[in-house]
Amino acid sequence: MTQTRGGHPSAVGRPRSAESQQAILTAAWQLLKTCSLRKLSIEAIAREANVGKTTIYRWWPSKTAVVVDSFLTQVEASLPFPNTETAAESLMLQMQQVARVLSGDVGRIVAQIVAEGQCDSEALESFRDRFLNPRRTAARQVILQGIESGEFAPDLDADLAMDILYGPIYYRLLVKHLPLDEAFASALPKQAVSMLAADTDKTLA
Repeated sequence: MTQTRGGHPSAVGRPRSAESQQAILTAAWQLLKTCSLRKLSIEAIAREANVGKTTIYRWWPSKTAVVVDSFLTQVEASLPFPNTETAAESLMLQMQQVARVLSGDVGRIVAQIVAEGQCDSEALESFRDRFLNPRRTAARQVILQGIESGEFAPDLDADLAMDILYGPIYYRLLVKHLPLDEAFASALPKQAVSMLAADTDKTLA
C-alpha cells in the first residue's frame, strides 16, 4: 500500500487521477451547499462527479474523509499568517480572516465535521491532524516570535494562548449563542491578542 495526499491508503499501481480527484472533491463541496453531511452519501457524490463508487472507495475510506479533503481544498490557501512587522499584527490579521471564512459555508461544514466526529473518532482525528494541528503549529511559531521579541509575556503558554485566541471563534461557530459576524471578526483579535502582551497594562495600537 502507498499513501495518498492526506494519508489515505491507495492500491499500488492504481494512481489517483487528478481529474477524477478534483471532480469528486468539487462534487462533494457542491452537494454540501444544499444538504447536510449526515444526509450526504457516497452514491450522491459519485453521481455528481460522474465516477463509480468504487473509484471513491479506492481513494477514501468514508464520505467524511472525502469531505475533509474537499474542505481542505477550499481553505488551505486562504488562512496563512501574513508577514507583518509584529507578531501581534500577524495574529490579529489571521484571526480576523479565520472568523470571516468560518462565517459562511465553510464554517457550516466545519461544524458538521466536528459534530460527525463525536461519533466518528477517525473523522475528528483527520480534521485535527490535517487542518487544525498544522495551523496551530504555524500560530505557535508566531507566538514564540512574539515572546522572543518581547511583545508577549516571557512565560506565556503557547497552547493556552492559542485556545484563548481561537476558542471564541469556534465557540460561536458551534454553540451559535451569538453571531460570527463582521463586528465580532473585527473586535475579537485586538482584545484577545492584548491578553498576551508582556505588559498587562499595555494596549495594542
